[in-house]
Amino acid sequence: MNPLDRYEALVDDADAFRAACDRPLPSVVRVNEMAASPARVREAFDEEGVAYEPVDWHDGLFRLPDGNPGGNWPYVHGWTHGQEEVSVLPGLALDPRPGDRVWDACAAPGSKTTQIADAMDDEGTVVANDNNLGRLSALRHNAERLGITNAIVTNQDARNFSTKPLAFDEFDRALVDAPCSCEGTCRKNPDVVDQWTLDHVHAVAGIQKGILARAVQATRPGGTVVYSTCTFAPEENEAVLDHVLGEEDCEIVELDLPLDTVPGVTEWEDETYDESVTRAHRVYPHHNDTGGFFCAKLRVGGDDPNAASGGEEASA
Repeated sequence: MNPLDRYEALVDDADAFRAACDRPLPSVVRVNEMAASPARVREAFDEEGVAYEPVDWHDGLFRLPDGNPGGNWPYVHGWTHGQEEVSVLPGLALDPRPGDRVWDACAAPGSKTTQIADAMDDEGTVVANDNNLGRLSALRHNAERLGITNAIVTNQDARNFSTKPLAFDEFDRALVDAPCSCEGTCRKNPDVVDQWTLDHVHAVAGIQKGILARAVQATRPGGTVVYSTCTFAPEENEAVLDHVLGEEDCEIVELDLPLDTVPGVTEWEDETYDESVTRAHRVYPHHNDTGGFFCAKLRVGGDDPNAASGGEEASA
């Protein structure tokens, strides 16, 4: 079956949704502001004759109508990085600060890791983990090309992640950009539609629950955990949040995103989910001419060590 069929009831315009899913995805680059400003990248593109279109909701993103984000010298010199537009959202939701301790649980090939390090001005620590050793070479390459020095690369199953090798035992923030069935990438990888199975959805949902639970456990009280996927499946999105809300001390908090989104769903087939999953965001391809995406922000419970001193996390 075509998995997109099962989500038509969730969207406002099924025809527009399907038409957008059939169109190729625009090529986008993100400016690495540790190396160059958006204005300087624009100048470099102009000098090189690289066609580009600024993304209206983010000063540091450019669409490249001719594609080939790596085929110019600003990329080679680490000024830009090819990154899908909606892929920037989890880093914005995480809102890391210089000096933070951040865990990127499923980090390879490193687009979000390097975005996080850039937002931190390369200060503090980003632990970039992935269970796929082969994919970590791409993460290392991207971090080196972009000049990232505050990243520690680890190769663990995130569901059982251990902080013993580290100099600290908890994080200020954690990102779980979970492995998923990837239906939202169908504009870039049409094969995902043909390869999709419901059995895989159910299998990967169990993995997602384990990773998100571990991220909450590994984050300090008052800290932030962001959960994201590139799938439309409620089994991998709202159901995962609902499960972790019932198992761990955390809550979904309000999140403003700079794209057109719709709230998470509280019912799907024969399942119902906690009402707070409506604070999560669904991104559909026909609303912003992007890929499909899902993003939610959680606050870890317990006593916030920053609360007494008025720390920034107290209001997160």
